[in-house]
Amino acid sequence: MVTHSKGYRTRTRKLLTKDVRERGGVPRLSLLMEEFKEGDYVVIKINPSIHKGMPHRRYHGKVGIVQGKRGKAYIVKVNLGDKEKIIIVRPEHLVRFNGIKSG
Repeated sequence: MVTHSKGYRTRTRKLLTKDVRERGGVPRLSLLMEEFKEGDYVVIKINPSIHKGMPHRRYHGKVGIVQGKRGKAYIVKVNLGDKEKIIIVRPEHLVRFNGIKSG
């Protein structure tokens, strides 16, 4: 009997897939050029075609606050349950949050 794999991308078949029309090709340059300032609210939206700087799947869809920058990546503070987590994410996996933050 083979044991279940517990890799970094387990159970992400639907979560980390793109629509058919989004697949292939080079990612938009605007994804890489996006600049965030300290204190900006961002949504972590994992881009599955770019593996570098990809956060864990548990952070997909979470809203965080940019704390600073480390190289090309950003330091983002995310509330996960009753804990605050600090994660390092590249800008390809971040989207500016334009909604109203409640709570």
